[in-house]
Amino acid sequence: MVDELKQVSRLLVKLEENLPILASLTPQAAAALKEQSSEAEIPQECRVTGVHYLGDEGGIVCRLDRRAANGRGEILTSISHLTFDRHEPCAREIAAYQKLRLKRLHRRSA
Repeated sequence: MVDELKQVSRLLVKLEENLPILASLTPQAAAALKEQSSEAEIPQECRVTGVHYLGDEGGIVCRLDRRAANGRGEILTSISHLTFDRHEPCAREIAAYQKLRLKRLHRRSA
């Protein structure tokens, strides 16, 4: 199992209580979105407006509202492809989830 369900449940509650949350796309995520999109510019900073858990396979997914940045709609991306300001209320919990999930995914693929 990749995720610890108790950790995921606690984090989802905290995230939902603090929405919207500002986040930045990792450079890799921004590059992937640019390849998939015909838009000229992918904004670095977005607002997380929703969170969902897609099970062990998908993990926590964030709905990003890009309208404020460029007039376009929403996208979904893994929480692992985002960075958060360390001053956000649940930044430590997010970082702990990201670290554990990535570690377990790497271990699983090896």
